[in-house]
Amino acid sequence: MTYRTCFVCTGNICRSPMAGSVFRARVAAAGLGSPVEVDSAGTDGRHEGEGADPRAQTVLRANGYDAGHTARRFAPSWFARLDLVIALDAGHYTRLRRLAPAQRDADKVRRLRSYDPAAGDDLDVPDPYYGDIDGFDEVLEMVEAASTVLLEAVRTDLEGQAA
Repeated sequence: MTYRTCFVCTGNICRSPMAGSVFRARVAAAGLGSPVEVDSAGTDGRHEGEGADPRAQTVLRANGYDAGHTARRFAPSWFARLDLVIALDAGHYTRLRRLAPAQRDADKVRRLRSYDPAAGDDLDVPDPYYGDIDGFDEVLEMVEAASTVLLEAVRTDLEGQAA
């Protein structure tokens, strides 16, 4: 059985591809590669077909992550095949829950920083698009911090599915 995750931000060129790349690397390092698929998408389609922002690519590569990516828009029909949908901020969370065709689908939506015990009530990953590369470094730090607990949550879900 394959466990499918999708990280979602607005345009799918900054935060969500960074989160997807980091989490994909964590899954591979943990030996969970084959049963876990990691994707990303945007809540709108304005960047559909484009690569990740060059600053996101630079930060990912500088930290040993894959920077290959093509932006796409999240479709409500995807809920049927996804196990977990990770929103990068409150706006994405709200939008995704509204797009969900059923309550069971809305229940699949989580905020990324809810997996970071140090985040407290500050669950948004800020949009670095209109800033400089330091914002992308900050996003990477937040994604990495949340990925450890997120990986354990996925591992627990996988074990539950196998039982």
